[in-house]
Amino acid sequence: MLKRRDGKRENWKRITERAYAQSLIETEEFEGHVTLLHALQVSHPLNVHYEKGHVCILDDGYMWLQQFPSNAHHAVTTMFDASGNIVQWYIDICLQNGFTNGSPWWEDLFLDIVLLPSGDMYIMDTDELEDALSQGVIDKKQYELAWGEVETLKAKISTGDFELIKLARHHKDTLMNVMNN
Repeated sequence: MLKRRDGKRENWKRITERAYAQSLIETEEFEGHVTLLHALQVSHPLNVHYEKGHVCILDDGYMWLQQFPSNAHHAVTTMFDASGNIVQWYIDICLQNGFTNGSPWWEDLFLDIVLLPSGDMYIMDTDELEDALSQGVIDKKQYELAWGEVETLKAKISTGDFELIKLARHHKDTLMNVMNN
């Protein structure tokens, strides 16, 4: 059974004080739900390590924008530092996005793409996808869907045609207005 990930992240204990907003957006460029989690205070920062060093992805004042496009097999989390700079995009490959009980969610297909502002790109959790296939958690069709989505997104990113990255700041600003009103 696939894990369903909730956009509100209410059970994340590392964030001790938060603000949150979400909205349904239906424009020519994007249809789906967006959420903004503002980590006003955290118990301790969250750093991740990549080939070229570490990146702080969560600390006091950081914001995580999540975009859940309708009828897509990915969800994008854009992580902003306290100064509003993008520190990374984290693209979850998923079976589907949905909305239930007042919250958007995605069904995780294990593979992820990390894109840094430098242009460095990493494909993450290939071992988890292989394990899920071998253990029968996913079938061959879902396995191929995950890899197909990764290849499609890599091509769009390399040509500058991945719209969600371009829309991240605009969606953040939209939800900041919701949060502040």
